[in-house]
Amino acid sequence: MKLNRNIKIFINYFLGPLLFVWLSWSIYREIKRQPDLGNAWRRIRESFHSPLLWNGVAVIGLMVVNWSIEAYKWKISIRQIQRVHFLKAFKAVLSGLSFSVSTPNRIGEYLGRLIYMDEGNRLKTISITIVGSISQLIITLLMGCIGLFILRSDIEAGHLVSSLWLKVVLYGVIAVGLILTLFYFRLSWLIRWVDRLPGSNRFAYLVQALEDFDATLLLRLLSLSLLRFIVFIVQYYLLFRLFDVSITWWQSFWAVSVSFLVLAAIPSFAILELVQRGYVTKTIVGLYSTNIAGIGLATAGIWLINLIIPAIIGSLLILSIKKIYTNKNEET
Repeated sequence: MKLNRNIKIFINYFLGPLLFVWLSWSIYREIKRQPDLGNAWRRIRESFHSPLLWNGVAVIGLMVVNWSIEAYKWKISIRQIQRVHFLKAFKAVLSGLSFSVSTPNRIGEYLGRLIYMDEGNRLKTISITIVGSISQLIITLLMGCIGLFILRSDIEAGHLVSSLWLKVVLYGVIAVGLILTLFYFRLSWLIRWVDRLPGSNRFAYLVQALEDFDATLLLRLLSLSLLRFIVFIVQYYLLFRLFDVSITWWQSFWAVSVSFLVLAAIPSFAILELVQRGYVTKTIVGLYSTNIAGIGLATAGIWLINLIIPAIIGSLLILSIKKIYTNKNEET
């Protein structure tokens, strides 16, 4: 069913500006809620006179790398149903972010990406996008599990969790990771299960595109997800250095990996993640550094640079969408 003119006008001239205004107001409120805001701004101003200022510039550059990798992941994932050029995939990813910040666990990002697809292909891309998210989750579970194993002595010594519960969590993560990985490499099982459902003919097309996901493509998605994960870690370490958080690269890598694992298990709204991210990161990275303010600033910087700024750009990009559907597939 084609979108009528009124809905196109709504998306082009109302939804984009509304998202931009809402995001701006939400960011302002979230920042105002932070404790010791005056001291935080003082530390930020001091960082502009630091010889490590280029660390901040590098983090912004890595933000572009991060979302470029995600755009490429999505591009190669959907190529069996529609070929899109990289720039369009990049815009779709940023627009998805603008929707995701106001939905639980960022499920709104699917809607933002769908508006860049051609008629007839939009719903098909949902299952494909979910597979890309699963690949990122598998890497998060894997690296977080390794981090728990490596830092287990420090975690126990810091009384963050008892030895018994640490083992329970560790084995639980391993179990979930194995089940998820098995499901990831056996997508054909999902297709067979859908085919057996009563009345499945009406919605079987939503998962049929997964038949084209061979092991090579799935491994590529995992490799790109691992690369994104490493980019995240590097960004954190650069901001830790900028804000004078005394922590080694090794400690930073695994402490942040464990933080990501914890955050992945907590339901949240992206716009409200700053409080959760701050608490979790301060708790785990705080095992190695007493500069709690610096850890908080680094976490807030990642939240702002990696999520909020791209989401605002994505809300503005929606304004540039002049035609929602097109009858001609774009070539790479």
